[in-house]
Amino acid sequence: MNLVKTLGAVTAVVTLIGSAAMADSMSGMGLHSRYGGPVYTGAPALNVTASLVEAGGGGDNFSIATALTAMVGADLTNAEVTKLTKQYGKDNVDSWITVFNFAVPDSLDKATKAGVTLPAPDLSGKQLAATLVSAGLDSHGVFYTEFLLDKAVTHDIHMAVMDDIDAKYGAPADTNYHRITNQAMVDLAHALGAKAKLAKLH
Repeated sequence: MNLVKTLGAVTAVVTLIGSAAMADSMSGMGLHSRYGGPVYTGAPALNVTASLVEAGGGGDNFSIATALTAMVGADLTNAEVTKLTKQYGKDNVDSWITVFNFAVPDSLDKATKAGVTLPAPDLSGKQLAATLVSAGLDSHGVFYTEFLLDKAVTHDIHMAVMDDIDAKYGAPADTNYHRITNQAMVDLAHALGAKAKLAKLH
């Protein structure tokens, strides 16, 4: 798929996300997330969340490896996992995958209990990947995992899931999850030909 057409196809979605983020940042410019970056307290982009869940095999069987493969293909996914393993070590990458695979269904469980119903997925492949990257970018083009998660499931649910991660796997695993996701999503952006800067935590 042509990247220009791909990015053009997600313009409407990204515009909605970006507009909400701008409104939120104007009202809470002093807020910062636990691991750096802005806080988003607006309505979540549930179509993006639903699309990511579907790409990863569903809420009960979510796999970030499956989601990445569905978005950008097996070759790029395998190359990225190899790159991350060299950069962070196998134990840290294994922990990242484990925590990611826990965080998504935990988020969905909390959302369901809060009465949230996901819409039908409407994004897939590189279109979904480009949208996820765009959703995590601040006004300076820096990608923050927490900014993305705030938009995906609401800030309150995101914070509650981080507390669950801390309780189940330990705070260092939570930090590891965020720093590797920061790196992986910037790598994904560059693979798509998009611009994204790394956060200090990576």
